[in-house]
Amino acid sequence: MSATELKPHQKELFGQPIGLYILFLTEMWERFSYYGMRALLVLYMTSSTLGTDPRGAGLGWTSKEALALYGWYTMLVYVMSIPGGMIADKLIGQKKAVLYGAIILCLGHGVLVMTDIWAFYTGLGLVILGVGLLKPNISTMVGGLYKEGDIRRDKGFSIFYIGINLGSLLATMIVGLVVLKWGWHAGFGLAGIVMLLGLMNYLYGQKYLTQVGNFVPPKKDDPNEISYGKLYGKLFKSPTQLVFTIILLIASVWGWYTLEWGYGLLFIFLTAVVSLLMMIYKELDSQIYKDRFMVLLLSFIMVIVFWGAFEQAGGLMNLYTDTKIDRELFGWTIPTVMFQSLNAGFIILFATAVASFWAKRKLKGKEGSSLFKMALGIIIMGFGFLFMVFAAMEYEKSGTSSMIWLVLAYLFHTIGELCLSPVALSFITKLTPVKYASLMMGVYFAATGLGSKVAGIVGEAASDFGEYTIFLGILIFTVIVGTLFILILKPLKRLTHGAEDNERIMHNDETEGFELADQDINN
Repeated sequence: MSATELKPHQKELFGQPIGLYILFLTEMWERFSYYGMRALLVLYMTSSTLGTDPRGAGLGWTSKEALALYGWYTMLVYVMSIPGGMIADKLIGQKKAVLYGAIILCLGHGVLVMTDIWAFYTGLGLVILGVGLLKPNISTMVGGLYKEGDIRRDKGFSIFYIGINLGSLLATMIVGLVVLKWGWHAGFGLAGIVMLLGLMNYLYGQKYLTQVGNFVPPKKDDPNEISYGKLYGKLFKSPTQLVFTIILLIASVWGWYTLEWGYGLLFIFLTAVVSLLMMIYKELDSQIYKDRFMVLLLSFIMVIVFWGAFEQAGGLMNLYTDTKIDRELFGWTIPTVMFQSLNAGFIILFATAVASFWAKRKLKGKEGSSLFKMALGIIIMGFGFLFMVFAAMEYEKSGTSSMIWLVLAYLFHTIGELCLSPVALSFITKLTPVKYASLMMGVYFAATGLGSKVAGIVGEAASDFGEYTIFLGILIFTVIVGTLFILILKPLKRLTHGAEDNERIMHNDETEGFELADQDINN
């Protein structure tokens, strides 16, 4: 087929579908808004209410209180991906879910411009809802651009990941300067403006996305159609799964009364998710799918551990940078927020190179499975905390820490992230049956959210044990977990039943027609 005969959704740019770049730009602006908010949140909450900070009056919370809310916020942002995925699967499709999520995000950031405490909580709530609709579904749409076995998929996700981190880079470079000049709420408002840009880009690019993310109304008696209500109904006819669910509910009630009501609600929600996953496993109609499903769930353990360590960047490491890192460079004090741009900048520099390295390695027949990359990514990221240990040691001796330790830590965190995060997104689309795609993408982001909550809890512990102990503990734990997964790599790979074997390069004219179109959003 000649280039002039290609439909918009079939066209390519630099060997990738043009639709990838539409989703790239949409996600870039959404991530600008999110990471701009993430970089400011803990600093804003711990800033004095007296306005003595040049960035304006904050909420005057303690570090422990701020890290607690940070953990809940970053967790809920991702946990809401589960209902977001369900809504897309059962009601509106991924394409419209992304659209509605973008609109809600614009409203949330707009509310955060106001200085009242109710606006702070309301804005956070809207951002949580918006990300829950947008985040899992836009990633699923990226996977839908490629047919099964297309080796371009991993590279496509890496390019998409560059969009995420370009948004993060721009946010952390610009928002800090905006806040210094005009105050905290100007930074929140800027996040809303760029989210509006993302929404406009997404609407413009619909002609390149006609074959992905569309809602297909369920057909009566369709064996491929799932009903979450029926799955929960079958739970009462499944003794093993029912007993396990009851045990989890009892543990949830215990958490409610012994910890706090927030943890109780979280445990109840997780119980509902776990029981659903157990029933999905039982309903899978072949051992191959069952084995792949188990491998996917085990891979989520790596996801939780990774983000539990990595998300210290917006919490404990952010506060450490603000109070204990020597930020003077040629007579200029670098804004704390700007250090978080190191991660995004390193990703933009190394993402394509790392993806190409793994693709070439696999084509040569060397070990390059997703599971191996993810386990190695945890270990590499963990070694980044070795430099934070050195920073803490230097602070104990001299009363300050050199910024070079922070730069090296972010470099190792970035290389580890590139080995795990885009690979995990791609891995889900390879192992998950199509009808569960959005749900499992939501479960992945929920695992990311649980990791973020773990990060908040670990960060809070620094108030009691000190940064040196926390950084050293993270280093040891992540290396152990990554090593254990490498040791069991062979049996895990066998359970994937060749899901990543025989991958090759494909082009868009080979993928036409693998998904039906819903014209409503394109009109």
